[in-house]
Amino acid sequence: MVLAELGGQISHALQKMTNVTVVDQKAIQECLNEITRALLQADVQFKLVMNMDASVKKTVMDDLAAGHNKRRIMQQAVFNELCNLLDPGKPAYTPKKGKKSIIMFVGLQGSGKTTTCTKYAFYYQKKGWKPALVCADTFRAGAFDQLKQNATKARIPFYGSYTETDPVRIAQEGVERFTKENCDLIIVDTSGRHKQEAALFEEMRQVSEATKPDLVIFVMDSSIGQAAFDQAHAFRQSVPVGAVIITKMDGHAKGGGALSAVAATKSPVIFLGTGEHVDEFESFDVKPFVSRLLGMGDWSGFMDKIHDVVPMDQQPELLQKLTEGSFTLRIMYEQFQNILKMGPLNQVFSMIPGFNAELMPKGREKESQARIKKFMTMMDSMTNKELDSTNLKLFSEASRINRVARGSGHSIKEVHEMLEEYKRLAKIWSKMKGLKIPKKGDMNAMARNMNAQHMSKVLPPQMLKQIGGIGGLQSLMKQMGSKDFSSMYRDKQ
Repeated sequence: MVLAELGGQISHALQKMTNVTVVDQKAIQECLNEITRALLQADVQFKLVMNMDASVKKTVMDDLAAGHNKRRIMQQAVFNELCNLLDPGKPAYTPKKGKKSIIMFVGLQGSGKTTTCTKYAFYYQKKGWKPALVCADTFRAGAFDQLKQNATKARIPFYGSYTETDPVRIAQEGVERFTKENCDLIIVDTSGRHKQEAALFEEMRQVSEATKPDLVIFVMDSSIGQAAFDQAHAFRQSVPVGAVIITKMDGHAKGGGALSAVAATKSPVIFLGTGEHVDEFESFDVKPFVSRLLGMGDWSGFMDKIHDVVPMDQQPELLQKLTEGSFTLRIMYEQFQNILKMGPLNQVFSMIPGFNAELMPKGREKESQARIKKFMTMMDSMTNKELDSTNLKLFSEASRINRVARGSGHSIKEVHEMLEEYKRLAKIWSKMKGLKIPKKGDMNAMARNMNAQHMSKVLPPQMLKQIGGIGGLQSLMKQMGSKDFSSMYRDKQ
């Protein structure tokens, strides 16, 4: 994940301060120096870093002599400043269903603007809007073909021209046409440009004046470096940028330029592009994002993911099995299916406190997914009796192992590996036995009422330490059903 390295370095600096016996001015300064270095190395603009450093220092030093919990004050100050970098404090324009909205997309060449237009349209189409796409990019060869192909796949109406060279005229005609067709979300894709191209910036202003968009969205590649601030500022001066979408968040670039661009445009981030496919597009929420970035998790997002992949009618049954502590191969198979539906594993892991995306090494994610699929193939070759049994002695018979290996096309050694993984997960699952579950069997209610003692037995020691022991875990339990993460890090006197 982009910014994962930055998040890991900041988490490491805060963790080092947690391990210090006495938190004095020297310890705080060392921690700040490490965070400053991490931000500069990640290509965040120098002026922004210095402002953040001064602000954190002021907040912490003001409370230094007050006898407060300095570690928590430091953690909260860093958390707040990163949130401020990504949140200018003003909400973006939100389209209203049934009322015509014109959205204009602008951005640098190669930032993924045309693909993002389709993703944006598809996102709102799923929610009941009637979107349409207009290709006003006459500068790049193949731009209309790309938009046409994307729109056709997503079944979204589109407009463009192979012969007309005036983008202003195309934009006007497209908007007029889709207004007559009662489309309530008209998206205008413009040519990619950078601040050195005065003619293209003038063209962008003309398209803006002709279509009178309700919202101008600046699309920015997360891998852009130090140039991000100047380029974003140039766009802001030419057209009224009202929101930012950051693309290519599934890469491993430094990503600090993304933070700089938000500060330059003074506009909120509204979506993140997390892959090439049309549905790899996430709504952006500042506090959960920063919380995940710092390895503090995003329980609310994690529970939302579970809700998305586990059907409502299956949730009570799953929770009942959880409280009974009985774990079968069939349950393991179903949970593997749910994990694969959740999306990229590094994103899922980054939602769990104590983990961050750095813990999933580059290139290992696909390997982990392939391993899960391999285990599922082996389980496809098992009988119902084998899948529903909790007695592993069944597999002491060599004939069963040989049959599963032959049927799935894998070696006997690999089948044994799968059974060892089952034993490991069954051991963790058995520790959940006796967990108190609300009568309705609702997962959100379970999240709020989950017994911290039970969870402390299940969590790895490293993760439990990162959370802050049993006390931190109890505080976290209260947060699991909430979207407000700031209270997690308030000073407890």
